Amino acid sequence: MRIIKRINGEKVSRMIKKVQLPLQTLNLITGFMVWVIISSLMPFISEDISIPPGRLAMVTAIPVVLGSILRIPLGYYANILGARIIFMSSFILLLFPVYFISEASTVTHLIIGGLFLGIGGAVFSVGVTSLPKYFPKDKHGLINGIYGIGNIGTAVTTFSAPMVAAQIGWAPAVKMYLILLLVFIALNFFFGDRHEPKLKTPIIEQIKGVSRNEKLWLFSLFYFITFGSFVAFTIYLPNFLVSNFGLDKVDAGMRTAGFIAVATFFRPVGGWLADKFQPLFLLTGTFSIYTIAAIILAFMPDMRLYTAGCLAIAFSAGIGNGVIFKLVPLYFNKQAGVANGIVSMMGGLGGFFPPIMLSVIYSVTGQYSIGFMLLSQVALASLVLVVWLYFQDRLALTSEVFNSTGQGILVTDVSGLIKTVNPAFTKLTGYTEDEVLGRQPSILKSGRQSKEFYRVMWGEVRETGMWQGEIWNRRKNGEEYLQWLNINAVKDDTGEDVRYVGTFSDITQK
Repeated sequence: MRIIKRINGEKVSRMIKKVQLPLQTLNLITGFMVWVIISSLMPFISEDISIPPGRLAMVTAIPVVLGSILRIPLGYYANILGARIIFMSSFILLLFPVYFISEASTVTHLIIGGLFLGIGGAVFSVGVTSLPKYFPKDKHGLINGIYGIGNIGTAVTTFSAPMVAAQIGWAPAVKMYLILLLVFIALNFFFGDRHEPKLKTPIIEQIKGVSRNEKLWLFSLFYFITFGSFVAFTIYLPNFLVSNFGLDKVDAGMRTAGFIAVATFFRPVGGWLADKFQPLFLLTGTFSIYTIAAIILAFMPDMRLYTAGCLAIAFSAGIGNGVIFKLVPLYFNKQAGVANGIVSMMGGLGGFFPPIMLSVIYSVTGQYSIGFMLLSQVALASLVLVVWLYFQDRLALTSEVFNSTGQGILVTDVSGLIKTVNPAFTKLTGYTEDEVLGRQPSILKSGRQSKEFYRVMWGEVRETGMWQGEIWNRRKNGEEYLQWLNINAVKDDTGEDVRYVGTFSDITQK
């Protein structure tokens, strides 16, 4: 009987693990649906509640604040308590602001309710911390990309909420989200993984560990642009399309939903591509497109060209979002919860500032062109940083190979002065780097080879670019040993020797 129970328990456990990806993706869809209630229904809400133009951007952007800041603790506690507890708790807490907003009658009510509505956006860091535990590393980009499809929740609300509100009013439309939240509280209670692997490292220790790594802040900047623009356009487009192009509210909502759908669809594509190709190389293409598209939007073209620019932003935002969350667990595996939280927080804040900035610029200049031009310049700066990081990674890889290889390596200039050596050189010869820098390799001579031997050896290096063979040398302690030596000439573009690289190993015992 015990064996049967154990077998059944193992089957249930396997089933629970298999449903985590679809369940947590649906959780994110739900959270994001709730997150953008106010911005999606603003054309309807503003008919009943008088909102001064100067506070409109604040009301629509305020949910992003808490939705961004809370991503750090939610990502951390997803490792401590598991995704099941965090998702359930978040949805229970969301019941209160959703009901409060449905009863709102002043701008202050909207701001207070919208602030706590941000919990819906904060749940993003839960899944990107939890789901990689269930899959091998070479699939993390795709898995986090699929989970990121949850962004479609903003499109669902942006598309459907105005149509529902047009039929039954905006307040009853908001109350319908209470039913959705109750359904997902139950689903997580029954199907959430109670046995998810936990990681209990103090949050301050994790923050200290990741904050000193410059890559964390670069990834945060990149996500600030890619996800930030996704959120910003989601908030900004419905009212902008109505006020600037004269579209009706439902049409504006559908076009905004199309923007969200494109960005969301290409997110898993970006993650999949990052699993197959160099992620940083993909980001160079992303920010190149961003730069060009933002310049197009800055000139405020007609509707067709404006649509093309927006779709280019959506495409590159989706690809970029998927690529970045391949990079984060790749570089911060042990601190994934906090690193995911910080990077995703910066992305959320990236959605908070642009609408406010655009509103301020518009109030001062009467146009949005300067704001879009600023976006193009930030995207261009990000492109330069990605290229720099790509070559820094290549240099770091070269350095790792140089320092970890078991063969001794010394590099000299054309005059024969030693410029650098690796740790294996010190281990094999007994000389430290400081003791040999600026000196000739002749300090290693044993005296067994004649001058003619060295003349022929260097003649071959200069003629053919290389020499290899056996040679007796002496360690710092005076011990002679037989080594296999390779000397290669490094040439410049004109074919002139600029340095020589010697690699060697001890073959005395062979």
